[in-house]
Amino acid sequence: MVQYPPMRRLIPALLLIALLSSCQPAPEEEKTGAIRVGLVFDVGGLGDKSFNDAAYLGLLEAQKKLGAEIVYLEPAEVADREAGLRRLAQAGFDLMFGIGFIFTDDLTVLAREYPAQTFAGVDYTISYDEQGRPIPPPPNLAALKFKEEEGSCLVGAISALTSKTGKIGFLGGMDIPLIHKFEAGYKFGAALVRPGIEVLTAYAGVTPEAFKDPAKGKELSLGMYDCGADIIYHASGSTGLGLFEAAELKDKLAVGVDADQWGEMPGHILTSMIKRVDVAVFATVRDCQQGVFRGGIRDLGLKEDAVGYVYDENNRPLIPPGVIERVEEIRKRIVSGALAVPDTEDKLKEYLQALPAVAPLNR
Repeated sequence: MVQYPPMRRLIPALLLIALLSSCQPAPEEEKTGAIRVGLVFDVGGLGDKSFNDAAYLGLLEAQKKLGAEIVYLEPAEVADREAGLRRLAQAGFDLMFGIGFIFTDDLTVLAREYPAQTFAGVDYTISYDEQGRPIPPPPNLAALKFKEEEGSCLVGAISALTSKTGKIGFLGGMDIPLIHKFEAGYKFGAALVRPGIEVLTAYAGVTPEAFKDPAKGKELSLGMYDCGADIIYHASGSTGLGLFEAAELKDKLAVGVDADQWGEMPGHILTSMIKRVDVAVFATVRDCQQGVFRGGIRDLGLKEDAVGYVYDENNRPLIPPGVIERVEEIRKRIVSGALAVPDTEDKLKEYLQALPAVAPLNR
C-alpha cells in the first residue's frame, strides 16, 4: 500500500530556476557514482495525495536506496514547466522527469537539444503517422505510459457489484483522451458484471486547471449523488478531494485514483485504482544509474503490476462477499490476453455491443 511521507517544503519555482542558472555540470573527474535527478510536477503539484505524490515517492525512494541527488520543482505557470526542465538540463542533470501529459512537447524538444542526457515523461502523449503507427520519442527519452483502463475496469466491477441503486458515477478532471481511458475502462468493468447498470459522467473542465478544483469536484459529485449514484470514481487530481467531501456529506461511497486514498475520507473510500507512478519513476532512475536506460515507449498495465486496486483491512468491510473473487477472474483474463479493455468511447461501444460473447459475467 502506498503511504505518503510528510509534506516537505518546496523550493519556489523562480528561486530554484535562479539557483540552477548558476550551476554548471561537474567536470568528469569530479562526478561520483550517484546521479543527479530533476523532477517537475504536474498541475496540482505536491500534496495532491494522488498522481504527483506518487511520483514524489519514487523520487524519494531513489534518493534513499540509490543515493540519487534529487531536485523537484512545482511550477506556478505553464511557462515555468519548460523553463524548469531547461534549467535542469543546462545544469547538467543526468535524468529529468516531466510528470504529466502536458510536458510531452517540451520533453521532446529538450531531449533532442541535449542528446547526452536522459529524460522521462509520465503519461507522455504518443503521436501517430499517417498509417496510424506510433512515432517513437527521441532515443534518450522514455515515454512512460500506463494502461489506466485496465485498473479502471477492475474498480468499475467492484463499484457495480457493490452499488445498491444500480447507478454509479465517474468524475473526470480535464476532458481529454487520457482521462477518457479511465472512463472507458470503468464503464466496461461495470457492464461486465452488471449489464444495464447506469454510469453518470461529469468533467470539471477543458483546461489543466480542471485537475485542481476541489470546489467544482464537490459540486459535480453532489449532482451525481442527487441523481441516484451511490458510488463515484474519479480521475481528476486534487479536484477529487471535492468528491470525497461530497461522499461524506451524502453518506455515499467514492473510489480513489493513482494511490490508496482511504486516508482522505475513511469509511467512504470503497477502493482506489492504483497507478504505480512511484515504481516507474524509481525503476527509471535505477536503470539510468546502472547504465541500462533505454528510451522509447513503455506500456505498463496489469501484467506488469503497474495498475491495480486496493483491498485491505480498511475497505474490506465495505465490499460484499464474493466481489473480489469475481474481480480477480476478470484480472486474470486481462493478464492472459483473453480479455481486452477498451480505452476510448468508440471502442467501448463496440465492446458493449458484443458483451455477451466477450465476457458472460452476468450478476
